[in-house]
Amino acid sequence: MMQQGRQVDQRGKGGTVRDRVRAAVQQAGEFQMSRSKRVNVAVGKVTREGKEAQVSRLVSSIHAVMATTAGVIVVSSCRGNVINDRHWLATYFVIWYGVPYMTYDIFAMYLSHYHRFRVKGHEEYKQHSLRTINSFVRREFLLVLHHIALLTILLPVTLFFRRDQGDFFIGCLFLTELSTPFVSLGKILIQLSLQDLWLHKANGGMVLLTFFICRIALFPYMYWMYGHHYGIPLYSVPFHLPFSANLGNSCILAPQVYWFVLLCRKGYRLYQRSRRPDSSPAAAVTDNSKDD
Repeated sequence: MMQQGRQVDQRGKGGTVRDRVRAAVQQAGEFQMSRSKRVNVAVGKVTREGKEAQVSRLVSSIHAVMATTAGVIVVSSCRGNVINDRHWLATYFVIWYGVPYMTYDIFAMYLSHYHRFRVKGHEEYKQHSLRTINSFVRREFLLVLHHIALLTILLPVTLFFRRDQGDFFIGCLFLTELSTPFVSLGKILIQLSLQDLWLHKANGGMVLLTFFICRIALFPYMYWMYGHHYGIPLYSVPFHLPFSANLGNSCILAPQVYWFVLLCRKGYRLYQRSRRPDSSPAAAVTDNSKDD
């Protein structure tokens, strides 16, 4: 009798262990299924309400990859003589890809702005009008000014005013697009409510790193290369360049510094929010109200 009781107890313990393992596996599977379902629902919602913005970000990322590739080719080909070395991409990429893309991007930003406010139910966004265009320009003034400045300054300088010199520096300006794919990926992850993943945190680090190197530190590097070519120290380069060149570089650099400060502030807020035990994904999504 005692031996049979022990066997029953062992069977009972074994059954308990198996039941616990089975329950743990079932719970893990249910968690993964619920997570996948949440992601799929988020993807469907974004596809219905923001497909214009997603397509625009995809096109921007493709153009950024092309511009960065062209910049690497031009810079590596013209390092020997940063003033007189030539590469055909420095001119033709601006004409055939840069100008059409900048024109398209202004229109795409307007459409994204229009559909975003139309989905929110704003009465004046039932159809396109001068009021919706004016609202877009006021809300995205810095971005619109940035695009228009590139069309009205970079294009004439590239084609007419640089006397077939400085392809190296035009290639450096192409490299400023390196951060764009990471910025676009970060916005997509937030729209999909995936900002808690390690991918979003790693991507945020890449945004800050590439933005600082290719949009801010790049300008002192170009001045240093110019000074190295002529054998003058870095601090003397601004006085060696014409006023128009310094003014143009300042106009391009100023919004980059402003946007970098915004990125750092947003990254710091998200870091502080992730350390709070009561932080919720919805709170992080609402932080996306300001575009970078």
